[in-house]
Amino acid sequence: MMKFKPSLLITLVVLATAVTAVAVPTQITVRVKTKDAKFLGSSMGGALITVKNVDTGELLAKGVTSGSTGNTDTIMKKPLTRGGSISDEKSASYTATIDIDEPTLLEIKAYGPLVQRQAANMVAITQWVVPGKHITAGDGILLELPGLVVDVLSPPAHLQLQADAMPQTISIAANVTMMCGCPLKPGDVWDANKFEVKALIKKDGKPAGELQLQFAGSPSQFSGAYELKGAGTYEITVYAYDQANGNTGVDKTSIMVQ
Repeated sequence: MMKFKPSLLITLVVLATAVTAVAVPTQITVRVKTKDAKFLGSSMGGALITVKNVDTGELLAKGVTSGSTGNTDTIMKKPLTRGGSISDEKSASYTATIDIDEPTLLEIKAYGPLVQRQAANMVAITQWVVPGKHITAGDGILLELPGLVVDVLSPPAHLQLQADAMPQTISIAANVTMMCGCPLKPGDVWDANKFEVKALIKKDGKPAGELQLQFAGSPSQFSGAYELKGAGTYEITVYAYDQANGNTGVDKTSIMVQ
C-alpha cells in the first residue's frame, strides 16, 4: 500500500476541497458633473462611460449617462458637507454591473457631451472595487468634465461667396453653453458678462484679425460683424473662455471667397 507523507496528504486534501473563485455581480454608479455646472444627462446626449480592468485591458461595461441635469440650488448654491450628496434620484447617471472574482483596479472613463461632438472632452479615473461591495450610495463615482460647448451658428461651414462682392460684412454668431447645456445669461448663475467669447480669423493660413462677440440678447447667443476683404480661404475659430476657472470651448467654420 502506498503511504503519503503528512505534508503531502494535507496538500492533496486542500487541492481536493478547493473551490474555484466565483465572479460576483458588483454594481457601480457613475455620474458626470460638468465643471462649474450640473450633471451631463439626456438633454445633451449624455456621456459615454466605459469601465475597464486596468491590469488586463478587458472592457467590463459600457453605457451612457441618462437623466436630468440635477437641482441647480443643490449643486450650485448650497455648501457641500462631508457625507453630503449633490445628486437625487433623477440626476443623470449610468449604473454598471460587473462580474469580478477578486479586488480589481478599474479605469472608469467618460466622454461627452454626445450631441455636441465638437465640444466633447474625456476624463478618466482609476478605482479599486471589491467583489460584492457596490459603489452606488450617495453620488456613486463622480467624475468632473471640464469645458464649454461652443457651436458656431453663422457663417455655415464652407460658405462660398463671390470675390466681386467684396468687401462684404458677415455675421459671426455662436451658441455657448456649459457642458451640461445650462445657458449663459447676464446676471444669472452662469453670467454671460463674465465669459470671453471671441472669433480668431485667418485668411489663407495667416492671421486676419480678431472679433469680440457680444451677448446677442437671447440666452447663450453671441455675435459680431466682420468685414471680408478679397478672395481667399477664411478660417474662423470661435472660443469661449471663463477666466475664473479656465473653462474653455472651441468651434470652427470656414468661408471660401472666389
